Amino acid sequence: MQDRDQYKKHDFITGQKSFSCSQTAKNFSQNIAQTTETRSHFTCQPCGKSFSKQGNLKVHMRIHTGEKPYTCQQCGKSFSKQGKLKVHVRIHTGEKPCTCQQCGKGFPDKANLKKHMRVHTGEKPFTCKLCGNTFTEKGNLKQHMRVHTGEKPYTCTLCGNSFPQKGNLKKHMRLHTGEKPYTCKLCGNSFTENVTLKRHMRIHTGEKPYTCPQCGNRFTQQSNFNRHMRIHTRENH
Repeated sequence: MQDRDQYKKHDFITGQKSFSCSQTAKNFSQNIAQTTETRSHFTCQPCGKSFSKQGNLKVHMRIHTGEKPYTCQQCGKSFSKQGKLKVHVRIHTGEKPCTCQQCGKGFPDKANLKKHMRVHTGEKPFTCKLCGNTFTEKGNLKQHMRVHTGEKPYTCTLCGNSFPQKGNLKKHMRLHTGEKPYTCKLCGNSFTENVTLKRHMRIHTGEKPYTCPQCGNRFTQQSNFNRHMRIHTRENH
């Protein structure tokens, strides 16, 4: 009877389930520890976001501190996460482990492969709320929005001209530097823009993509085509 009294069950409530006196102290302690671990969380003081692991909070904090402890040994670029550095290094190694099953094109990471797949699917998940235009990438939508806002965040430090896109500023800078990175392989002429080289190549190929609908004359450049069309406009008046 004494033994029976000794092992008589008494419940202790932990919030999840009851434990009895007949359970060992070891099992009781383990369950308490698990309950505490489940309930615990680590909160970012600047923004209030919570994490289940302290390590995840530590990585998140780099958004606020700007810390980038992982540095590329080849070009010096730094990253907040080791995974991002790993993907970046593939630019230098040429490694492209993620392959499109439809066309065979390779990509350094899954994110770039996902973007590429929209070429095949036609998916354009990013929509302009002002005009309804859709885009395959969020960055393209962001650039497009500057058409509506008039924002020109990229400014030339030499002349003060501003541009909506970084690429536009880069092209503009060639006016100051004299850089002409696009070279014709047939005659050696160089150009500041790829589109200008493309127009130049028609001299060699004989391509004339602009055709007059009234007389059939063909032209290598749209500017020449436009001048020609004015002749017909005057004739009709």
